[in-house]
Amino acid sequence: MSLIKAESLSVTLGGHKALTNVDMSIDAGEIVTVVGPNGSGKTTLLRALIGAVQPSGGRVTRESGLRIGYVPQSLTIDATLPITVSRFLSLPVRRRAQAVDEALDQAGASGLQSRQMSALSGGQFQRVLLARALLEKPHMLVLDEPTTGLDQPGSAGFYRQIEDLRRDIGCAVLMVSHELHVVMSASDRVICLNGHVCCHGAPDIVASAPEYRALFGSGTGGALALYRHDHDHHHHHDHEHDHA
Repeated sequence: MSLIKAESLSVTLGGHKALTNVDMSIDAGEIVTVVGPNGSGKTTLLRALIGAVQPSGGRVTRESGLRIGYVPQSLTIDATLPITVSRFLSLPVRRRAQAVDEALDQAGASGLQSRQMSALSGGQFQRVLLARALLEKPHMLVLDEPTTGLDQPGSAGFYRQIEDLRRDIGCAVLMVSHELHVVMSASDRVICLNGHVCCHGAPDIVASAPEYRALFGSGTGGALALYRHDHDHHHHHDHEHDHA
């Protein structure tokens, strides 16, 4: 049974068809990434799946009792508002300090409890948003371009954290990303969207699909191959380091 499933999903927003006949599903423990150009309906798809947007056609089915942890693309907090990380994580639901500590730890942000939200770096802020989603004890994490504005090492570190979480707490992950190299290294499946599903499947299959090339150019093909080699090399290196 899929955790969540869309069948012939269509969404119209302000008279404009944002999505047409989208079929997709995500199973327990899977990492699925949605890619596509700006305006291709990626955020709309996430919002429809979590129930924040009503379909104009087709349907979305969620497993009963499904807990979703949603990490928004960004969240603007008034810089003049004094609010600590702990306090922020206890809105709108009061959380036990132990639960807050655990969630921050899982998000790779331990020790930030008493820091002001306005004083966090972009990467720390994003990890606090991730911790907030983890407080829901989610079966599935939904992330909308979570690394917008982070530098390359920052975003690579964030995605590694997501992979670790999937391994450690077994949650499924559905994310929208514009960072193709990251997607290809971290995903089990990729869905290429442009108002409809252009292609989907294992990362290497999508990367070589003509529909994907048409949207992203063939230049990324080389970058993916290069990244994958580099990625494997790093893993190998880390492995040696472990035994040292």
